[in-house]
Amino acid sequence: MASKAESKKWDIKEAKKLFQEYLKKGLEEEKKEIILPEGTVKIDDLNRKQTLERIHILTDSIIEKIYATGRPTIKLPSRTSANIIWDEENDLLLLGKQIMEKQFHSLASVADITRLMKVLEKVNELLLKDMHATKREIFYSSVQLFGDQKNSDKCIEDVATMLYTTRNSTHIVASAKGSCIGRLRIRDRNDIIDLEGLGSGGWTISPMLDNIEILESDAEFILVLEKDAAMIRLAEARFWRKYPCIILTAKGAADIATRMFLRRINKELRLPVFTLVDSDPYGHYIHSVYLRGSKRLSYESPFLATPNIKLLGVLTRDLEKYKIPNDCRIPMNQTDIKRTKELLNEGFVKKNKAWETDLKLALKLKIKAEIQALSTFGFEFLTDQYIPEKLSTGDWI
Repeated sequence: MASKAESKKWDIKEAKKLFQEYLKKGLEEEKKEIILPEGTVKIDDLNRKQTLERIHILTDSIIEKIYATGRPTIKLPSRTSANIIWDEENDLLLLGKQIMEKQFHSLASVADITRLMKVLEKVNELLLKDMHATKREIFYSSVQLFGDQKNSDKCIEDVATMLYTTRNSTHIVASAKGSCIGRLRIRDRNDIIDLEGLGSGGWTISPMLDNIEILESDAEFILVLEKDAAMIRLAEARFWRKYPCIILTAKGAADIATRMFLRRINKELRLPVFTLVDSDPYGHYIHSVYLRGSKRLSYESPFLATPNIKLLGVLTRDLEKYKIPNDCRIPMNQTDIKRTKELLNEGFVKKNKAWETDLKLALKLKIKAEIQALSTFGFEFLTDQYIPEKLSTGDWI
């Protein structure tokens, strides 16, 4: 494999040309204002003062209904799957305008509405004090009332949609999970952080992104990794020094903070973005969440999705192209087959013929593989050949 690696080294001029074409197309699309299709809900990313104002307007309306009828209700957009709409024009999952009603006067909903008001109270407190709290802290603020964290988590999302804002605007954040490293300098309140000088661990992506300011970067692209193992390999190789980039990972499923930070640096730095995931339906799903959002948080898709992201690998066709040995390929199980078929039925996959073709090939061969399968050719193969060659040849979806 060494001779092949030397014959196809990173061609920085060719790569820059490809990047410029990709970036130009992306910027042209970005200039177009996102116009939400008819029948979808508009969610706003609010500052602290604006969110407090909406809370006051909501509580005033509840009080007025109590005085007027004695039977107040709260109306908010339904987050059921039937109310999730794929916006083909912007390639985003959005929330429709179906409305659900929560009543104060029904015995069946008394626990639900009490939990909802408790979360609203905590959001108001956090905003007044200009503090942040994790979802776990919200649960522990009233364990007896919530009973289980899934109840408080549901109320947190209900409060955000009730206020027609993002969850980040409520100052309730998820625990830190993702990490980032590479050619980027940021400011976290009064601290300036150079992500090149943080050793192999990188910077833990802060869920309090309203405190983060992007200062500067000389990166040529952004690389999103599914697995922490791949991050360790690239960090140890100091990949960003030879190939100027910013690297981040959510260490598995794409969490909110990582998705929001990716969108932020993509928008502010205007760089090409690529994902490197396992060659399996779960890896493709993770890419899709970065690309157009998730169904559960469809109301936040315009603030979380990165529609110009490209799937660099590991593609099904790469398994043959790079002669991945059979003992490094994993047979698909019934769950894998089911997930692949579900992805093939999604409108956003059908629209992308190259993506559809790769998934159909996986279904035909009934095989999958992990990123680490590439290490069969040596630990440096991923950093010295696979990624550079894929980037310089434009071999992505």
